[in-house]
Amino acid sequence: MGFRAALRRHWPEYLIEAGLLGAFMCSALGMTVLLEHPASPIRAALPEPLPRRALMGLAMGATAVALVYSPFGQRSGAHFNPALTLAYLRLRKVEPADALGYVLAQFVGGVAGVLAIAALLGARVAAPEVHWAATRPGAAGAGVAFAAESAISFVTMLTVLVVSNQPRLARYTPLFVGALVASWITFEAPLSGMSMNPARTFASASGAHAFGSLWLYFTAPLLGMFAAAELFVRTRGARAVRCAKLHHENAQPCIFRCGYRRQEAGWTATT
Repeated sequence: MGFRAALRRHWPEYLIEAGLLGAFMCSALGMTVLLEHPASPIRAALPEPLPRRALMGLAMGATAVALVYSPFGQRSGAHFNPALTLAYLRLRKVEPADALGYVLAQFVGGVAGVLAIAALLGARVAAPEVHWAATRPGAAGAGVAFAAESAISFVTMLTVLVVSNQPRLARYTPLFVGALVASWITFEAPLSGMSMNPARTFASASGAHAFGSLWLYFTAPLLGMFAAAELFVRTRGARAVRCAKLHHENAQPCIFRCGYRRQEAGWTATT
């Protein structure tokens, strides 16, 4: 299927992907202002960064879970991350035209979300302590940040593949993802800023006009997720990957190369 044909058929899913990352960015930037702006009472009450990162992690983990479980996330598969979409393309669960549509939508949606919340919050988003919620290498440098981004992306993708392809656990995939997001923000963020998502980093960078480390966040998440996909295929086999959706037990249509078939009682795996 060419891109134009895919766009005519699957534009609702593309639009949803844009909206999901836009909503995620609104949450990320809004929470960063709430927790990090010098005028925030929460920052005054929690002067140490670790408790603030823990609150940020809980908020963003909960945001991710809510988006995946939402009717919109159930329909598109709730990638809202080009690295995840391209990893599923590598696994041949996403058509190339749909992968292009998803990735373009994710970048556009991320930027739109940042601009929307910036219009609401004004100059607060540009305060040095907030800096548009940009992801930047920590004090240990770009090399450590690259390794850390690759590692957390690898663990996250591998967890998604293992859990989403276990019949008894598949419905809880969003909870596993949310727990990992919360943990990475709490403990890994000082190393790389915790992105795992090229479109998420680009969205903040476009507001902050800070593109110096963009290469890191475009390459490390892809490397980590591709490595996880390769490991899963080599150990479990390509047929063990059922679908590119993070939550499949719902009434929404599926546009992917899906290993489930629809029944009146729900979805069931094909053999």
